[in-house]
This record gives sequence, C-alpha cells and structure tokens, in this order.
Amino acid sequence: MTRDFHKPGRSAVYGTSAMIATSHPEASLTGIEILKKGGSAVDAAIAATALLGVIEPGMTGIGGDCFAIVAKPGAEPVTLNGSGRSAAGATIELANAKGVETIEDNSPLAVTVPGAVDAWVTLHRDYGRLDFAELMEPAARRAEEGYPVAPRIAFDWGRNAERLRRLPQTAAAFLPGGRAPQAGEIHRQPALAATLREIGRKGRAGFYEGAAVDDMVATLEGLGGPHTQDDFAAQTSDYEPPISSSFASHDILECPPNGQGAAALLLLKALEHWPALEGTNDEGERLHLFSQATRGAYFLRDRAITDPAAMPASVEDFLSERAVRFVRDFAGAPPQAKPSGAVPWETDTICLSVVDRDGMAVSFINSLFNAFGSTILAAKSGVMLHCRGTSFKIDQKHPNRLEPRKRPMHTIIPGMVVKDGRALMPFGVMGGQYQAAGHADFLGKLLRDGMELQSAVDSPRSFAYGPTVQVENGIHEAVVRHLEARGHAIERVQGPLGGAQAIWIDHDRGVLIGASDPRKDGCALGY
Repeated sequence: MTRDFHKPGRSAVYGTSAMIATSHPEASLTGIEILKKGGSAVDAAIAATALLGVIEPGMTGIGGDCFAIVAKPGAEPVTLNGSGRSAAGATIELANAKGVETIEDNSPLAVTVPGAVDAWVTLHRDYGRLDFAELMEPAARRAEEGYPVAPRIAFDWGRNAERLRRLPQTAAAFLPGGRAPQAGEIHRQPALAATLREIGRKGRAGFYEGAAVDDMVATLEGLGGPHTQDDFAAQTSDYEPPISSSFASHDILECPPNGQGAAALLLLKALEHWPALEGTNDEGERLHLFSQATRGAYFLRDRAITDPAAMPASVEDFLSERAVRFVRDFAGAPPQAKPSGAVPWETDTICLSVVDRDGMAVSFINSLFNAFGSTILAAKSGVMLHCRGTSFKIDQKHPNRLEPRKRPMHTIIPGMVVKDGRALMPFGVMGGQYQAAGHADFLGKLLRDGMELQSAVDSPRSFAYGPTVQVENGIHEAVVRHLEARGHAIERVQGPLGGAQAIWIDHDRGVLIGASDPRKDGCALGY
C-alpha cells in the first residue's frame, strides 16, 4: 500500500545491486562506498559499525560486544557470537567481599571482556574482501578530524550527561566545556583514532595485545576490577547454527543463547494462531494481550537465558508447547499478578543490515549496552568499556550468576527472515531489553498484518517490562485508556523505543527494499 505523501514520513529505499540500512547517514554512506569498491556485506558492516562507534559513541564502540547472522547464497546461514566473558577473577565471593549485592553499570564487575574486535576480525577473515585497515580508516579519520553531532545522538548525550561526570577522564573526553555537545557541534576522539588505526594494521593484536589492553586493564584495576591481560587474550568468537521458529509461513532465525533471541521466538510462537488474539479486532485488547505475553516470555527469559553451559533448560525446552502455554496462560492473569505455577522446564545498541551484489545478507549488532556503557573510559586508548555484566546475578542459585570466564545473558539480537531456504530479510530492532519484544512486534506487523516495510518500522511502539507499559506518543489515547482499564500502569516514555533497520530481498523482481527507523538519525541507501 502506498503511503500518504501528504503526511510527514519517509519512503522505503529501492535498489538492485546492494543496500545498507544504519542509524546514521554517514555510516550508511560509508557502507555503500565499501560495497561499490567491491567489498562484501561483511566488509560494509564492519566499516559502518566502526564509524558508528565514533559518531554514535553512546550506542556502540570497540569496547563492546557483537553478534551477527550471515546468510551467503548456497550456504547455510551462520551466527557469530562475539560477546565477551567475565574475568577469571570475577566471582561471587569477590562481589561479597566488596559488599556488592547488585552489579551497577559503573562497577568494574559490569565490564566483561569486549568481544567486538575479535568478532570483526573473525568475520573479515572468513567473508571479507578488502584490506582490514581500509575498513578502519573512515572511523579513524572522523575520530581524529572530528564529526558533527547528529540530533538524536545529541538528545541521548544530554540525557546521560550526569552519568558521564562520574569519572574525570570520561567527563574530560565526552563533556567538553563541561556539558554535552549540542547538535551540529564538532566532537573529536584522537586517542580512539590511534587505536582504530592500530587495529587496522595489526587486526586482533591491535586491541587484545599491546598498548590498548595495557590501558584497559590498568583502568579497570585502578577501579578495583579483577581483569588481567590474560582475560583479554583468551577472548574468542564462536560460529553456531541459528535457532529458528516458523511465523506467518516464514522461518525466523535468531542467534542462540546467551542472546535473548529465543525469547523473541517464544513470543512469536505464542502470538501465532492464538485464539484470544485472533478473536478480537480491538486494538487496545490486542495490545493488552501482547503486553501480557511479553511479560510471560520475559519471565521465562530471565530464568533461563545465560551462558549455554549454565542454562537450566535446552533451547528446545524453552520453545516447547508447554512454554507457549505458560506465556498464554500468563496473559490471562491480571497485569500486576505474579506468575504462578512451575517454570515449564522445572516440573542499549546499534543494528544494521547489509546485502551485497552477490546476495550475501548480514544482520549485524554491536553494543555498549547502557548509553555510553559503563562510562568507564580507558583514556589513553580512547576505549569506552561496556557494562554487559550488569545482567549477572549475585545469587549462587541463579543460572545467570556471576562466575569466572562466563558470558552473561545478552539483549542484543540480530535477526533474519528466510523462506524456502533463501534469505528474505536481514533485520534488527535495537533498544536494550526491548529487542525481543521489538522483533515480535515488527514481524507481526510486517508478516501477519501485511504492513509495508517502512510503515512497519514507523509504527508506534509500546513495551511491557517490569511494572509498567511504556508507550510512545503515537499510541492512540483510546488504546492507552483500554490498557489502564485492564489494570496496566502506563509510563509515557521521554525517548522513543528502539530503532529498526531492515532490508527486504525481493528475489522475484531482483529488487532490494530498505527501511530505516525515523527514531534514529540514519537511513537506508542502495544502488
């Protein structure tokens, strides 16, 4: 259906050779330039992500983690888990000795070893075409010469100014003149530029060996962290087959745990052919049911998803019909009720999508988790460290408990839609905890309800997590009143929920269709 051109909005982007969709125009342009030089979709994803770590510094960077799904024509899709592990000395006993009951975002225990650079190098080794230094140079040049701060980035930066004041070296680098940069002001990160070029020259060794790792370890040790050079040297990325489920006659691929992709699949399974949902056309009631199903799926997520070696249930159990019934039954309970009965098996982020001229499709996510991660900056190397370890529990009985060399439960999840063995759409919906619900909401609107791709991205969002339902301004007031009448507490969010990037591959017509979320500064570009 053609959009109403009288109303504000954006059209989907069409191309025939290659396409990229990111959260910043310059990152999309960089990706296109890489693709036009003959680079692969993986090359474009790495270059664009490295640049985003400079020009969108609150969302991503080399101090974070990475997940990807790669679908190459003629080969089975694969996932890459580029998430980091806790330090060998990160134990509950250490946390207890320090009086830590909950790992706060600026605690050194929140910093797991950053896995992004190892993931980039691994993907480039197996799928790249251009020299790695060439992929790092656009980011390094912008970090050195400066970049104008984009409007949405300035908005998020300002909201996190007080967090950035917690450490003097962080405030000096990210609050120049004592305040967050405004839209259009130039910001520079010269120390990061040098590190990016070192990574370009030396690959993995440019980050996990030498000056960069010495700086990161010294910074964390100075804050009482247990990290050592050996912890960084031990970081590896792992290829695994995707996990999948059917929805609306399509196969939905996600990364296996420790990511929360299984929660997105469970929610989609609960939504499909659900009599209560199919029996009503009332928008408010449908959102009530989706909100409650989300709460049920996340309840199970929080009790199962962690490092696979510590999970109390298999992925098959997590996606079983018993788990689907649990989610649907939970949806029938009052919004403030606690889940009852046994768990069935017990008797923050950028995303981008790329398709290259050879048909390789990549869904790519790289994250610091919270805005500006831990706000712990290793100042000499310019590396802002993430805070993924905040999801660890200081509880010996919890599957996601803090333990040495362990991957925590992860929120970032790339996605891929496949049909009849061919990739149809790499996609992602960034937004921290929201991502699993965001995948289900976006795919429901696109594949079940038949919305046009950009319209499905634009559509107003809500998120039921914790005691409230967060709603964007675009949710109709009558729907909000219905949710309140159903017992939901409503929170009108200051900032929008998430940000999506997607590319639909129309194999019959030989056309690529790109959509980019207006909640961010970015765009889709193709040729």
